Amino acid sequence: MKTLPVAVQLYSVRDDAAANLDATLAAVRDMGYDGVEFAGMYNYKPEEIKALCEKYSLTPISAHVPLDDMAADPEGVIGAYAVIGVKYIAVPYLQEERRPGFAGWEGTIADIKRCAEVAKAKGIQMLYHNHDFEFVKLDGEYALDILYNTISADLLATEIDTCWVNVAGEVPADYIRKYTGRSPVVHLKDFYKAGEKAEGMYELIGIKSDASKRPEGFEFRPVGAGLQNFPEILEAAKGAG
Repeated sequence: MKTLPVAVQLYSVRDDAAANLDATLAAVRDMGYDGVEFAGMYNYKPEEIKALCEKYSLTPISAHVPLDDMAADPEGVIGAYAVIGVKYIAVPYLQEERRPGFAGWEGTIADIKRCAEVAKAKGIQMLYHNHDFEFVKLDGEYALDILYNTISADLLATEIDTCWVNVAGEVPADYIRKYTGRSPVVHLKDFYKAGEKAEGMYELIGIKSDASKRPEGFEFRPVGAGLQNFPEILEAAKGAG
């Protein structure tokens, strides 16, 4: 039976990682994870992070890096993660002005393509990590699909976030299958939502200033304790590669 390696996105334990990355990676290893996905370097040098991953036998599979940071210095920023040895680097989130339907959207696509070309030259595959705001239709097509149809698969692959696909009203497993062969990394995330889309959901991931505010009717939950159909999602992930 095919098994899937599982990494943890270190943003989930960002306070611990910022306080003591060494101890956090040790704890992640002891929990049984195969690897990690970075969300910052916590004032460490790339060589130091690479050494810590080797120390705890954790694969530095990927990293979430803000698009503005990459676009400002593609060679330097992406090059640092190449030293760490990540296989993938992902655009994690778009500020409102960069999102579909806003003035910066075309520039967003151009910047992703430009950074993806630099990443490819360094042996790294660029990914795009979606939320729900990419599921707005432009000329009858979801913006997320427009992004993948505009930038070739050799430059940009998917990092389907199964939570946000579901929140947007689509079936996560279907979206993974849709991008079979282009889905090397999948985000597993569970949630509970009462009624329609709740306001303030991004407060829960620290995006807005008041990260302690909990939106009415929405909460993240441990995988398997919410609304997601994970047996179907995992089978889709296996089939999609």
